[in-house]
Amino acid sequence: MNVKSGNIEGFEHFSQFESLQEFNHHMEMWLLEHKIDFSKGELVGLKRLVRFAAKIPGVCNAKIGTVLKAIHAEYKDNGISRSTFKRMIIKAKGLGIFTAYETERKNGSQSSNLYVFNRFPLSEPPIQETLNHPKETNNLLKTEKDQKINKRKEQPSVLDHTFVSNRVPKRFVDFVQYFFSDAKLIEEYWRMAYICVHRLEDLDIEDVVDIAIDSFRQLIRKLKFTKVVRNPIAYYYGIFNKKLFQFFVILIGIR
Repeated sequence: MNVKSGNIEGFEHFSQFESLQEFNHHMEMWLLEHKIDFSKGELVGLKRLVRFAAKIPGVCNAKIGTVLKAIHAEYKDNGISRSTFKRMIIKAKGLGIFTAYETERKNGSQSSNLYVFNRFPLSEPPIQETLNHPKETNNLLKTEKDQKINKRKEQPSVLDHTFVSNRVPKRFVDFVQYFFSDAKLIEEYWRMAYICVHRLEDLDIEDVVDIAIDSFRQLIRKLKFTKVVRNPIAYYYGIFNKKLFQFFVILIGIR
């Protein structure tokens, strides 16, 4: 898809974020998940591109040369090469972090790319297996298939709360499993809490669990009374952030 070049303000409708804070939150989650996929130099290039996408949250049309110049100015002799930056673009596009559109001038010549950062997929619909087997008309084939099924025990398609990773505190699992027993879903709710607190030092894990449970309780109340939550995990993430802020306000007041 080719887009006509222009001022960054003209690309505002491409933004997927309501605010710079929301954009930064999603980028933190992208990096938490995929930081390991990039080299040190590629990460420098990605983070600088993110900073260029601050004016219109999640949208950037800076030239590669402009981005590299800014990196060299900050890191002096430790900048990155154009090839490193291009490798970063290929990786980030492949991972879904952003979408890159070619832009063209009025005369048809190519201009700088437009980078549109995507929201982090906070929840994913369950993958449904579709088997394209031909219709079986042969009784012998049916018999063999039945025999194979009878020889092995089918694994459950969804693992319940007893399969939740040991990294998730048991008290949190015990509370959430009354509402959602899917192990993967419980782990995803805890991961949202971890994203909020993983950089904070000296925060007692029991305090984190208390905030996480309280946030989940508020989410359930919202779901039961209004039923208008489009993305429960994203809503829970927002609740947890607010309650974490309130916790620190109270803590500072006590001290």
